[in-house]
Formats: sequence, structure tokens, C-alpha cells
Amino acid sequence: MKIATYNVNGVNGRLPVLLRWLEQAKPDVVCLQELKAPQDKFPELALSEAGYGAIWHGQKSWNGVAILARGAIPVETRRGLPGDPEDLHSRYIEATVGGITVGCLYLPNGNPAPGPKFDYKLKWFARLTRYAAKLQKSTTPVVLAGDYNVMPTELDVYKPERWVDDALFRPETRAAFHKLVRQGWTDAVRKLHPDERIYTFWDYFRNAWLRDAGLRIDHFLLNQAVAKRLVAAGVDREVRGWEKTSDHAPVWIELASVGRAPKPATKLRKVTE
Repeated sequence: MKIATYNVNGVNGRLPVLLRWLEQAKPDVVCLQELKAPQDKFPELALSEAGYGAIWHGQKSWNGVAILARGAIPVETRRGLPGDPEDLHSRYIEATVGGITVGCLYLPNGNPAPGPKFDYKLKWFARLTRYAAKLQKSTTPVVLAGDYNVMPTELDVYKPERWVDDALFRPETRAAFHKLVRQGWTDAVRKLHPDERIYTFWDYFRNAWLRDAGLRIDHFLLNQAVAKRLVAAGVDREVRGWEKTSDHAPVWIELASVGRAPKPATKLRKVTE
């Protein structure tokens, strides 16, 4: 099974790019973030014609998350994180697809930091961590995928010294991510590419794409029940270079079928250039 996560930065404005990538990559499951579309403006028909069923949690102008499944309709299991009934941001949706629980998340950016937005980011992170603790212990395979808006280590940012005061790289943010992972989650991309400089986001400004001045902020966390099935992970970098594209590139993992032994690590597919 191939599962992907992609911050589309506006699902309707980037729809041609999304459809082109779906046709080319053919992922079985896709988590989308930053739909920037209200619930009734999600392009359900276009995605259905492309062969994908969908559930989504829209929001006008900002946020928004969705889960797509090729040739199937995801079975929704949760909409929104527990812990704050007054938080109306569309940042989390969860479904079962092919026997796997998939949580799609868009963690707050948090800038400027310090400040109210950064406080909200850390509170949201804490809610995610509390909820994830229950998922991690499940005997059901669980994948938490999406835009976490955090670079966990210096290897995940092109010039760490320039980001020390940014909400995506502040010590509090990285500590929150590592606390989450320590529950027993596997950072899929880092598991298979422990020493490679891998990016998933390149800003539109300052010629970041052509300079390869990127960040790794889109992540897959796998619970123990599914981590043993991980056989490949990568980034479809070329999509970031397409016309009218998102500032993120799609990130993906491949999972072996149930009962099938994973391939040796030496044969794992490298990150797509």
C-alpha cells in the first residue's frame, strides 16, 4: 500500500497539479492539508472521476484536511482533535482505509513566536500528543501523516542558524515533536533515510526552490503495529517544480502487504529526485 501526504496550499487552485500527480503516482491513500475551501467547495466530483473517494473537513480561506482513497471511500472515524470544543479550526480528520487507521493533520504554524499563535501551536501539539498516546497502543495499524510544521533536527533545515527563533524550529516545538515520537512512533522517512538531507517544503520567496533551500516539515509517524511493514519512503520533489504548484511536495511511504516480509533495507527505494 502506498500512502502519501500533500499540503496542496489550496485544493481548487492547485487541482490540475493534484490530478496530474495522482495520475502519475497512483497512491492508494492520500492525506491533503491546507484545502483553503469551505465544506461545499471541495472538488469531490473531479477526484471521483480520477478514481478517488474522499472525506474532508473544510474551512473557508484557511486550513482544511482531507483523506482520499483510490477506488474506495474512507470510513471516517474522527473529525477534529479532542480536548478543546471551542477550537473550530479544521486541522484533523481520521479514517480507516484497507485495515489501517489514517490520521491526517495540519499542525498550526505558530508564527510569530513568542505570542498567542505560538501558544496555540503548543497547546494543539499537547492535545495531539495526548490523543496519539491512545492510538500508539492500538493493535490496529495507525499512520499519522501530514504537515507538522516542525523541523525535528538540524538535518531537516537548510540553514539551521537562520531558523532559531522561528516557531517551526524553536526548542519548544522540537521538544514537543520528540515527546510525541518517544511514545513509540516511528518517523518513517528518517527510519529509512537516517542521514540524508531531505526536504518537503521550499518557500516561494528568495528563489528557495532553485537554491534547494528547503525544510522537512511533512512527516509520517507509524505505530508499532504498522512500522514493521514499512518498505520504502520518499518525496516526489519534481512536483514542486511544476507550474502553479504548491510550496510543498508530496511525501509517501510504501507498506508491505499483511503477512508479507519487508524487503531488506539495502533494497529500499531512495528519495525521488
